Amino acid sequence: MSKITDCFHCPSTRYAFSPVLIGALWLLAAAAAPMAFAADAAVAAAPMPLVQDAYARAVPPGQPNSAAFMRIINPTAEALALVDASSSVASVVELHTHVQEDGMMKMRRVERIDLPAKGEVILQPGGLHLMLIGLTQPLAAGDPVDLRLSFDNGATLALTAETRSIMGQMGMHGHRADQALPED
Repeated sequence: MSKITDCFHCPSTRYAFSPVLIGALWLLAAAAAPMAFAADAAVAAAPMPLVQDAYARAVPPGQPNSAAFMRIINPTAEALALVDASSSVASVVELHTHVQEDGMMKMRRVERIDLPAKGEVILQPGGLHLMLIGLTQPLAAGDPVDLRLSFDNGATLALTAETRSIMGQMGMHGHRADQALPED
């Protein structure tokens, strides 16, 4: 038998090659580390959309679902798409829209919400929105709702939306609740 083979069978030299193996593992880890940091940097450098006026709809206790609305602005020269969303206040968050079908407005799930380059998309009642399905807590006016938005370029955006009562918005015809209506 060769001397190397004999070393593995000899109790006193069984671990003689351990420092060599440990050194090789350190070299592999050192070589892989820049690749991991580069992947993190690519995600961190991904163009970030901006969100304004994010809010969720308050619902009565026991109501299983709600919706979230906002303005999403894409300040970049490249088109982006919102592809996923999540929240701790709902079991599932889906991207939805409303479509006219057989003379009725119906809600439909969509796979993505496109954001044009240097443009914006408004998520609003009766249009595109985030559906909060399986609420894990009641949503009363003033409650914060955490949202995490994921985009097709790898960017993720965490934000907090305020819960608003729909009663304060009804009958305002496009006016914010804090604006005075014109007098006749």
